[in-house]
Amino acid sequence: MPPEVSIAGVLVPGLLLVFLGCLLLMWLLDTVIGRLGLYRYALHPPLVRLALFVCLFGAAGLLVLS
Repeated sequence: MPPEVSIAGVLVPGLLLVFLGCLLLMWLLDTVIGRLGLYRYALHPPLVRLALFVCLFGAAGLLVLS
């Protein structure tokens, strides 16, 4: 993936597309986990959501940039 991507003539960082994709995936996972009721087992659900997003973004970023 190139370091910058041109969207309508505006250069944006390449990881921005990865970030947006991870946000979409996180939204889907959050919906599924919430409907299954798995957040009741977490001590602090917002922290679990943040940790899950950081793991997704880190893994996707490493896969794309390597």
